[in-house]
Amino acid sequence: MKLILVVLGLASVALATQVRFDNFQVHRIIPTTESQVQALRELQENNVAYNFWSGVEGIEQPVDIMIPPHLINDFQDFLSLQQLTSEVFIDNVQDRIDNEKPKVQSRAFGWTDYYRLNDIYAWLDSIVAEFPNVVTPVVGGSSYEGRQIRGVRVSYSSANRNRTVFVEAGIHAREWITNAVSTYILNQLLRSSDSRIRAIAQYYDWYFFPSVNPDGYEYSHTTNRMWRKTRTPYGSCYGADPNRNWGYRWNTGGASTNPCSDTFAGPNPFSERSTSTLSQFFTGISSQTVAYISFHSYSQLLLIPYGHTTQNLDNYAELKQVGDRAAAALASRFGTRYTVGNIAATIYVATGGSMDWAKGTYGTRITYTYELRDQGRYGFVLPADQIIPTGQETLDSFVVIFEEFLGKL
Repeated sequence: MKLILVVLGLASVALATQVRFDNFQVHRIIPTTESQVQALRELQENNVAYNFWSGVEGIEQPVDIMIPPHLINDFQDFLSLQQLTSEVFIDNVQDRIDNEKPKVQSRAFGWTDYYRLNDIYAWLDSIVAEFPNVVTPVVGGSSYEGRQIRGVRVSYSSANRNRTVFVEAGIHAREWITNAVSTYILNQLLRSSDSRIRAIAQYYDWYFFPSVNPDGYEYSHTTNRMWRKTRTPYGSCYGADPNRNWGYRWNTGGASTNPCSDTFAGPNPFSERSTSTLSQFFTGISSQTVAYISFHSYSQLLLIPYGHTTQNLDNYAELKQVGDRAAAALASRFGTRYTVGNIAATIYVATGGSMDWAKGTYGTRITYTYELRDQGRYGFVLPADQIIPTGQETLDSFVVIFEEFLGKL
C-alpha cells in the first residue's frame, strides 16, 4: 500500500494537563431483573463519575462501566445492594491507553497508528493533489472552537451525481478506530485494483468526513482520552452528545437533560455548531444522496433505523437482508461476528442520531451505523495494530452493501 508523506502535528501540544486513568477499571455487569436495570440507569444519570462505556439496554444485556479507583468500594457496595455481580474487563485503563499506540509514530500517514486532526487533514490534502480529477476538497461545517469539518468528494464521473454516498466518522470523540477505518476505506476506493472495489468506487459519488466532531477529537488526544462529546460550554460542564443532537425525534428517549452527562442532548436540536452546520451541508446534497453511513465503536453491530422505536419501519426488510449478507462477508475474513438489527431493538432507545435524521427527514434509502470492534476487552482503546484488519473486514461488508445496488439506482 502506498503511503503518503505528511507533516505530522507532533508539536501541537495542549497546555492543559492530560487526564490519566491510572487504576481506573472497566467492569461488565449483566442485570437479570428489571429493578437492576433501573438501578443502573439511575446510576448513569445521577453520578457522572461512573463512565458508562455502553448503554443500559435491558435484562441480560451487558453494561460496561469505567470506575475511578476512589469509587471502587462504593461501586462494590452498589453491586451488593442490587444483588449484582461484575467481571473486570480492564484492570487498569491507563495501561490500555499507554499500549494503544506504537512507541514510535511513523512519519508517513498510514493505518498502523492513530493520528491527530491536522495529520488527517494533511492526508486529505495529499490525495486531492494526487488525484485532482477524482478527489475534491469539501468543508461540511465548523465547530464551536472554530475548526473546519473537512472532507473530500470522490467522483469518477458526473453521471454518478445522483448516486451519492455520505460517510461520517468520529462523531463521538473517543472512538478513534472510526476515523482510522473511514480513511482506510477511502484510500482503498482510490487505490485498490480489486475489481469489486473498483466497481463500487466508480459507480457512486462519495463524500467522506473522517472527523465530524473535530473539537472533541482533538481534546481526546491532548487532554482526556475518554472524551465523547463536543466542547461547547454549558455552565460548569462541557459539551453535548453530538449523536443525540440532531433534529429528528430529538430527546424523546435514550438521552439526558443533564449537561454533565455523556448523553446530554443539548438544550435544543442542533444546538451544537458541528451538527447544525453539517446538517445544512447534507441538506444541500440530500436529493442526490442514496446512502448515509455512520461509523461508531464499539460492540460489533450493524444498526438500522430507528432509535426511537423497535418497530421495523420504512425499508427495514431490505436493509436487514442486505445487512445480514454484509455481516457474513465481514465475518468471513477474520471471524469477527456482527449483529444486525434495528437500533432500539438491538441495543437501546437512542434518539437525536445523525442516521435517523437522514432517514426520517429525507428518506435516504441505504442507512447503516457501524459499531466497530471490539466487544469490550479493549473497548474504546483498541490497539492500533487492529486498524488494518478492522478496515479490511469493514470494507468487505461495504462491497456487499454497495454491490447490491449497482445498476439499480
